[in-house]
Amino acid sequence: MAFEYLTNVPLEQAKKDYLALLVEQGYAPRTQVIPVQQACGRVTAQPVYAHICAPHYAASAMDGVAVMARDTFGATETTPITLRPEQFTVLDTGDPIPEDKDAVIMVEDIVKNSDGSITIHAAAAPWQHIRQIGEDVCAGEMILPAHMEVSPSAIGAMIAGGVLEIPVICKPLVGIIPTGDEIIPPCADPRPGDIMEFNSSIFSAMLGQWGAETRTYPIVPDKFDQIKAAVAQAAAECDLVILNAGSSAGREDFSARVIGELGQVLYHGIAMKPGKPAILGCMGAKPILGVPGYPVSGIIVIEELLKPLIEYWLKAGAAPAPTALATLTRPVVSGLKYQEFVRVRMGYVGDKLMASPLSRGSGVVSSFMKADGILTVPQGVEGYEAGEQVPVRLLSREDKLKNTLVVIGSHDPLLDELANLMHLEDGSVYMSSAHVGSMGGIMAIRRGEAHAAGCHLLDTETGEYNTAFIKKYFPKGGVKLLRCVGRQQGLMLQKGNPLGIEKFADIARPGLRFVNRQKGSGTRILTDYLCKKEGLAPEVIYGYDREELTHTSVAAQLASGSADAGMGIYSAAQLYDLDFLPVCIEEYDLIIPDHAWDSPMVRQLVATLKSQAFREKILAMGGYTLDRPGEIIEIQG
Repeated sequence: MAFEYLTNVPLEQAKKDYLALLVEQGYAPRTQVIPVQQACGRVTAQPVYAHICAPHYAASAMDGVAVMARDTFGATETTPITLRPEQFTVLDTGDPIPEDKDAVIMVEDIVKNSDGSITIHAAAAPWQHIRQIGEDVCAGEMILPAHMEVSPSAIGAMIAGGVLEIPVICKPLVGIIPTGDEIIPPCADPRPGDIMEFNSSIFSAMLGQWGAETRTYPIVPDKFDQIKAAVAQAAAECDLVILNAGSSAGREDFSARVIGELGQVLYHGIAMKPGKPAILGCMGAKPILGVPGYPVSGIIVIEELLKPLIEYWLKAGAAPAPTALATLTRPVVSGLKYQEFVRVRMGYVGDKLMASPLSRGSGVVSSFMKADGILTVPQGVEGYEAGEQVPVRLLSREDKLKNTLVVIGSHDPLLDELANLMHLEDGSVYMSSAHVGSMGGIMAIRRGEAHAAGCHLLDTETGEYNTAFIKKYFPKGGVKLLRCVGRQQGLMLQKGNPLGIEKFADIARPGLRFVNRQKGSGTRILTDYLCKKEGLAPEVIYGYDREELTHTSVAAQLASGSADAGMGIYSAAQLYDLDFLPVCIEEYDLIIPDHAWDSPMVRQLVATLKSQAFREKILAMGGYTLDRPGEIIEIQG
């Protein structure tokens, strides 16, 4: 019988029920008293009242002289009054006002005489330029209410009011327990089968941003008793506990049983994706959250289910996340049983905000690093079509999205180098690239979804690259073809070429494992063409239907030993220290729609392509040729 989670509760219900259970059990923040100077950013545990007035004495607000106002009455420009030395006291700003004086005249408004007297040409009003006792804060007055974040200016007001220590809400201490026999501490050279433990580092950083402190415990092997002991220790020492991994249905997934024996499990299984196996449990008032081991699942679970508990503890209302309507560049298919979170890269093309879905694998943590937003597909919705407008929770600033060059099309590592150089040359410019193949890039340009598309499509009849496809798909013009690079395509092979591959046709050898690029990519079109030229039927090539989206992902499969050969570019083979059998030099160019040509991002792109820095970087990568990059290719006919 297949494993079934105990529950499949909707996410919002799970959040509400979990917090209610914890509060009922006594979940509440601890408090501590700290020096006011250390309180910036902390949250007050109770109202803060002034101990003294500020100022606590009548003080001069100006540099000048203190006088009795009545001694100055009648002074004008035509009838000045002279005051003897005993009628005034020289003061600096902040000095106490003598008891026999009730006004201050600014130094700029007096004339000093040689006999020590002064002459004034205007009368002083009683109490002018004097800071009264309690003008800023009066003793007993509330300076800050409870549950208020302390600002730098509030620190000044409290000190002025004689408050030197205040009670604040303790930062919640979150214990993180990583588990797993295959998990090892971070290192530079993991062995096959070793999985570096970096989830705790991600979770610690997230929690730190939310105002919590963390304690990461040593890695615990998949042994029930050891996991149980670690959870009991963490619950005794911390305010909240994260039990990482072991929440799913594997033979060594003990989290639910551990939590259930130590306390109680409210829900095991939430209607969310990724993050379905999450466990909501507690020991009394101590939350114990079972988090899936896949990093993306863990991030989503921490953000959706733990962050509300931190906000409740710190009495910080959840700030509404900025959202925007965006147009999808590709369809998103989702299951009806879950609320799904899809990471997207974003940027404005004209006045339209475009969103390109990133890899949705639960282990692809880099997709979070690249994401500009999160698309939420509600439970019960099958997904969205390409071109549909959808609400997206923004992770990047609006100004960044408006200054992002949106590139959709063929993959090449040089795009990352271009993005880096463009940003170095102009810190306000960014690039977002989505790898959907050359044909996908052409379609994105036709739909007005991108500023540029990488393209290297071979016309098998003429042997030319790209121009025939521009004529076919843009018969009325409207685009420019920008010269980029020549690049060496060939067979990437395992280091040392252990199978002795000598020519392209060798990929059909029995026992050879091939890895291909996705349909619609320029490299796939080239591979299909070469197979036809050599008389090779795809079905005789083992792995011909195994598809990867980038040159580097093909190279990674070869480097890992899971494949023997794959078509790709020389720079990717060099990056992974692979052997390389050259096949041809192809043209990799950029299609730019006319509407984007004068945008600041495209102008910076062209300038970077023509720069010496780009030339030096690309030639150092190897496998590229440069022939006037950044120039427009004239298309005849």
